[in-house]
Amino acid sequence: MNKDLILKNSYDFKSVLDNGKSYRNREYIIYIANNNLNKYRIGISVGKKIGNAIHRNYYKRIIRNFCHNSKSHYQNGKDYIIIFKKEGLNLDFHGLESSFNSLLNKIEKEK
Repeated sequence: MNKDLILKNSYDFKSVLDNGKSYRNREYIIYIANNNLNKYRIGISVGKKIGNAIHRNYYKRIIRNFCHNSKSHYQNGKDYIIIFKKEGLNLDFHGLESSFNSLLNKIEKEK
């Protein structure tokens, strides 16, 4: 993913979490908020309940791959925060991918 498209600043994260609309399923929560820029930005969060740093980074890489493969679902001028939940540990790669894509499709239908 391009560095311009990554949301890392804690102020930006807090702004999206406070002002954004949330969509959720069993494995993910996605917050969406306007950013007044001509591009979309994505932030990924995996909590400490998931495991040690190796496991958290593994799931971040997987989610980053899902985001890269589904670029068409994102709109310019929006910030997205994707939170991975502990319930996702029970699924394999394809299960996580189908859950992520179904949540993105749900978001797209609501708009």
